[in-house]
Amino acid sequence: MPNSYSETYFPVLLQMVLATAVGFALVALGVILGYRVKNKVKDSPYECGVQPVGSAKERFSVKFYLVAMLFILFDIEAIFLYPWAVVYRDLNHGANRMFGFVEMLIFVVLVLAGFFYIWKKGVLNWQADPGPASVPPAKAPAAYSLSEK
Repeated sequence: MPNSYSETYFPVLLQMVLATAVGFALVALGVILGYRVKNKVKDSPYECGVQPVGSAKERFSVKFYLVAMLFILFDIEAIFLYPWAVVYRDLNHGANRMFGFVEMLIFVVLVLAGFFYIWKKGVLNWQADPGPASVPPAKAPAAYSLSEK
């Protein structure tokens, strides 16, 4: 059993130093020993076998960002629900019998407020007509068309 503060956290410090050293060593070995061939084909952009068309500086529809908000909203909700469920019984001892329940009720109400906000914005409506700032779907070359036999 560790007796001092330094004995308690020395293994954690040692693990962090070793992990950092291994990470730097692997990157350095890749740079030093790696075989590099530069040519036109290797330097060209690649998107699923289809040559890229258009500029990379096109505007995206705001729906992409709203979908990202939706993902983050429910991801964070799931992250906070697990620890709360683990300590729920400990939160409800003593004078504050409903503390844990009310605390999570407030959290769920705030999450639902975010959910209804993105619902009102139309993020969940996938059948809606895309706006003018949306990115057109990429066309496959004729060689890859499924309609040709």
